[in-house]
Amino acid sequence: MNLLSAKKLSHKFEYELFSDVNLELNEKESIAIIGMSGSGKSTLLNIFSTLLKPFSGTVDIFGEDIYKLNKKNLEKIKRESLGLVFQSHYLFKGFSAYENLEVAAILSNQIISKDLLERLNIQECIEQKVTELSGGQQQRVSIARVLTKKPRIIFADEPTGNLDKNTANEVMKLFFEYCENEKAGMILVTHDETLANMCDKVYRLENKRLVEI
Repeated sequence: MNLLSAKKLSHKFEYELFSDVNLELNEKESIAIIGMSGSGKSTLLNIFSTLLKPFSGTVDIFGEDIYKLNKKNLEKIKRESLGLVFQSHYLFKGFSAYENLEVAAILSNQIISKDLLERLNIQECIEQKVTELSGGQQQRVSIARVLTKKPRIIFADEPTGNLDKNTANEVMKLFFEYCENEKAGMILVTHDETLANMCDKVYRLENKRLVEI
């Protein structure tokens, strides 16, 4: 089943960033996008994930043109079906790690998995305040918060940037298992070509075009 279909996307700020970008994401599929800094990878991911409207082109999620949906229906899709992981954690600083997961669980009507906490090795620090955690622990809490929602699509922008190599590999393995078990899909933006090559497909954004490699 198709989860996301992007057609003829273009975007520009003071200059044209990219144009004629096309991408299809299906169930159980992982896609990596690589490219030089400033090529527009994060901007493109923001367009895919509903955070930014493109200059031109369309993005369909679950068969719906997301930029033609009313605000209520768009918010419903974002809350229930999309998971965003960024290198900056965007955790609630006044909350404990567990309370951050509780918010996601309540909003999506899901439960917090003890197995997930163990896989991410955060079970020992889960009651600590976010501000007491290391950068790597905060990143793993952020990943746990996203997966607690049970999203159909994961959008990940350098999700392992604060993690050591072994932990990064374990997180990628967890993402792939999640996509397979939950019939979900993932679009990953990364500078790490080793991580990118773990995905089913790899695209490079260069010279204003997105090309599969």
